Parts: sequence; C-alpha cells; structure tokens
Amino acid sequence: MDSSQSALLLSRKRRNEDWNGERDEEHRPRKIPRCTVVRCVDFHPCLRTPADRPVRVYADGIFDLFHSGHARALMQAKGLFPNTHLIVGVCNDELTHNFKGFTVMNEDERYDAVSHCRYVDEVVRNAPWTLTPDFLTKHRIDFVAHDDIPYSSAGSDDVYKHIKEAGMFVPTQRTEGISTSDIITRIVRDYDVYVRRNLQRGYTAKELNVSFINEKKYHLQERVDKVKRKVRDVEEKSKEFVQKVEEKSIDLIQKWEEKSREFIGNFLQMFGPEGALKHMLKEGRGRMLQAISPRHSPSSSPTRERSPSPSPAFRLPFFTKTSPPPSPPHPSSSHREQSQSPFSSLVLNIST
Repeated sequence: MDSSQSALLLSRKRRNEDWNGERDEEHRPRKIPRCTVVRCVDFHPCLRTPADRPVRVYADGIFDLFHSGHARALMQAKGLFPNTHLIVGVCNDELTHNFKGFTVMNEDERYDAVSHCRYVDEVVRNAPWTLTPDFLTKHRIDFVAHDDIPYSSAGSDDVYKHIKEAGMFVPTQRTEGISTSDIITRIVRDYDVYVRRNLQRGYTAKELNVSFINEKKYHLQERVDKVKRKVRDVEEKSKEFVQKVEEKSIDLIQKWEEKSREFIGNFLQMFGPEGALKHMLKEGRGRMLQAISPRHSPSSSPTRERSPSPSPAFRLPFFTKTSPPPSPPHPSSSHREQSQSPFSSLVLNIST
C-alpha cells in the first residue's frame, strides 16, 4: 500500500472517530458507531456507510452549459444512499482552460448554475483537478461519484485511479446524446443560422465578431428568405382559396342538380301527358262547348200549336224584299228538312 492510500484510510478513520474534527477526549464517543452495509446495483463492492449521519458524496466537473446530462448525473449521485449529502465541486476558469479548453460560461456562471440544481446540497468553488487526501479530509468526503470512463488528464491515465483503489469511487451512468461538446457542435454546425438570428434580435456585427461583408451577406440572405416566405404564404393562401372555390362549386353543383330535378318533376307534373294542364284544357273545352251550343229539347216534349198563318198581304218588316225562287230539291233535302227545328220551318212558311 502506497503513502496516498494509507493517508486516505487514516483520514477516514479519524473522521469516524471524531466527526466534528475535535481531538479532545471529552468529546470522543465511548462506543464505535454502528455501520450499515449497503449494496448498490451500480457498483460491485460492499460499501460501509455511517448510520448516524448522512453519507457525504462528492461529484466534480466543469458543468459548462449546464444541461440535462449534468442534472441526471447529480441525481444518480444523490440517490446512491437513502440519506445523502451531495457535495459538487466546480473547477475555476484557470484550471479548466489549462487542462480542458475554453468554456462558454465563466466560473461564476457555472457556480450559479450548479447551485440551482435541486439535487445539490453544497457547492465547492475552485475545486482541484485531482483529488488529494487533504481535500477529502477537509470536506469529510466518504465517496466520490463520477462516470466509470477513465479520465486522462494532467499527465495521468485516470485522475480517479487512486480513488478507485481506495474503494471510495462510485460510478454513475452518462446520458447518451447530450453533452456540452454536442451542444457546441450544433452551434458551430449552424453558425450562419444563429448569427442571422442574433442580428435580427438587435446584436451588432461587432458583438458577434462578424465582418462588414458577412453582415451584408447575412442581411441579403434574410431578405431573400423573407421573399421566399411571402411567396410560400401566397402559394398556401392561393391553394386554400382554390380549395374553398372547389368546395363551393361542388356545393353549388349539388344544389343545382337538386333544384333541376325538382324543376323537371314539377314541369312534367304540369305539362306531361297526364299532367294537370291537360286535364284543365279538357275541362275548359267541355265548359266552352256547353256555353256555345245549347242543349237540344227533349223529343218527348209536347208540340205547341202553330198560330194561324198570316194573310198574304201581311209581311214582316225584315222580310220586305222578295226572296229568290227556291232551288230544286236535293235528294238529301228530305233528310235535312226532317232535322230542321220548328223555328226554321216557321220561317220558311212565312217566306213562302
């Protein structure tokens, strides 16, 4: 066992003997506190946890552009034990820029973002890049939570190697598909889109570090896109108008068909072969015939006695002219004479 591991074990023993860090004999407990053995599905070895206080779990990181992957990792660290006090260490800008690279958010913004996470109980600012025994002793850390992927940095193949060997390392699972590098990659990939977006929102080209030519190019692209959007809107509106016209035309055609059927039915009912007009004409013609030609007197009616014929010297006023000589009788005259009415026979007698 090397010196670092022995120092870690010694510091853990001292913390278990005196939690408050006081070396006075009066405050030292008489009995060694009982420990609870907890088996966690996320790691294999059995971990001995104190039963009379919360388990102090430490998780560190950069936490640049704090996202759901960070929150899930801290949630796992918080849920490792039933009673956990989660301490989160955040490295400052100097260490981060030296060992990892430039960050989008500065250290104060990253401290503030982590402190607002619901799973975090304590934030350690200016956290060290590599955990030392003195740092673990100072913050009374029982376990360190981080993903199990070897983290090579600062000249070491894995900065958590000595923590793993001491049995204080608890692995957590990474969230696939989300990371700070992925977010930065999206921004770089769609750089033009985000520059135009911020120019529209009032940012200047100087604030965005954009040259004068690129600024004009982005403004021109924005105008072209506006024209395209207007054309697209006009096309959509024209399609909607044509669709409405088609729907209305279909409705009008259906209504016209219904009305035309009704009109044809009414026309046939009025002017058809057995329509109402034919019956009206028949009835009117019968009435006209009755009005024009009076009914014949019945043959069984008694014949009236004829008045005596006037004297030859007596003439009616409308018969003063001499009548032409009678034409010779026709063979069918006898039949006509029989069919003449009494009034016509009386006129003939008077004329003769």
